[in-house]
Amino acid sequence: MLTLIEQIGIGAADLAAAFLFLYGLHRMSSPVTAPSGIFVAGIGMAVAVLASFLYAFGVGTAARLNLPVNIGLAVVALGLGGGAAWWSGRKVAMTAMPQMVAIYNGMGGGAAGAIAAVELFGNKTQGMTELIVTLLGAVIGAVSLSGSLIAWAKLDGVIDKPFRVKGQQACNALVMLATVAIGAYIVVGSADKAALLLAMPTTIYLFFGCALALGILMTLPIGGADMPVVISIFNAFTGLAVGLEGYVLQNPALMIAGMVVGAAGMLLTLLMAKAMNRSVSNVVFTNFGEAAKHKQGKIKGSLKPMQPGDAGIAMRYAASVIIVPGYGLAVSQGQGKLFEFVKVLQAGGVSVKFAIHPVAGRMPGQMDVLLAEAGVPYDLIVQMEDVNDQFANTDVALVIGANDVVNPAARTDKSSAIYGMPILNADQAKKVLVIKRGEGKGYAGIVNALFYAENCDMVYGDAQTVLIKMIEAVRGLNLPAVA
Repeated sequence: MLTLIEQIGIGAADLAAAFLFLYGLHRMSSPVTAPSGIFVAGIGMAVAVLASFLYAFGVGTAARLNLPVNIGLAVVALGLGGGAAWWSGRKVAMTAMPQMVAIYNGMGGGAAGAIAAVELFGNKTQGMTELIVTLLGAVIGAVSLSGSLIAWAKLDGVIDKPFRVKGQQACNALVMLATVAIGAYIVVGSADKAALLLAMPTTIYLFFGCALALGILMTLPIGGADMPVVISIFNAFTGLAVGLEGYVLQNPALMIAGMVVGAAGMLLTLLMAKAMNRSVSNVVFTNFGEAAKHKQGKIKGSLKPMQPGDAGIAMRYAASVIIVPGYGLAVSQGQGKLFEFVKVLQAGGVSVKFAIHPVAGRMPGQMDVLLAEAGVPYDLIVQMEDVNDQFANTDVALVIGANDVVNPAARTDKSSAIYGMPILNADQAKKVLVIKRGEGKGYAGIVNALFYAENCDMVYGDAQTVLIKMIEAVRGLNLPAVA
């Protein structure tokens, strides 16, 4: 048994870890303070790990024999995991950030599922309530693990298209019901082992197998346009699973951190769904796996190419510019050159802002992180609801690598698959310039009506290369900077 001093020390460490998690997450709410927030939360995690080791060392030798603890193995696992995370965090490209987030979401869910497995196979749950909570954490963690792995495969191009078959939703529903039924069977069997037709270990294996299959089946049909919502859903799942298993272990750090992450992930999911004009229930239970039933309306107008130098000069003589960044900017790694170009425009007295759509990129917040990485001041970055009314009074809207989030068909074409989705009103600017590598379609697979509008010109090429030419053209004017 732990001494009173040891119990107080471990409890204080758990509470300190929980406080650091909460404070770190609070600072992550702004790109300005996010780096320090991540650092603080990391310290909180280190404190939580230390508390776990204090508990393992504090118990008596007899009690330690009953604990599933191998100190040496735990240290090796921490070293390998920490080293891999440090290396991948330093090396990962911005375009691969969504894949890494998906993997880490899955690892969190898998860890919660592993805790539940230890509790279930070791028959360590005390009472019916604790058993039910363990099973809930197990199924949510397993779904998050397998679903996040499929999300990673889609984002990384390993799976290059949605997998859809007839009756897929009915199959998913059957797997979900089977998971619930097996979980209920485990609860009943724990109370009356004579009622079991299968051995408990076999039943637990079936339970985890169905839960993992459910995560795979519900994620395979999802198209690329839904990936920001998918990432946020699995983020919420992971937090919820960790919080539930924290309750089972009576660990305040896990409970608090898990519930906060789960709540934040669910709020983010609601915001993402709203940004796509879809309810969460519609995303999760209806449109997962449903191919779009709309057909693209006929596009009027023609594509009008413009040279990068001419586009840059046109922006230098504008009074106001709003820039809409998209995934193409991340692919080209052009954020540094973009900010350099912005500073050139600002030196000439041009008012510049960045307009951010909630689902721009491949994961929530990717554009904010991309611009912060380039050093763009946060006061220049404006969210959709705050900037949309300003486009009509803006001289030039510069769209870089974005597509579906500026497609006016979402407002005007009822036959469009994205009809009703809130978009950035870039088409309402006096002039629209679009930097794009080619004439391909966006992530949702539909043609953008904006590109054919009378007030829109296309600047073809890699975003970084185009921006370099724009900078050279403006500096070649040798115009005096505004004091």
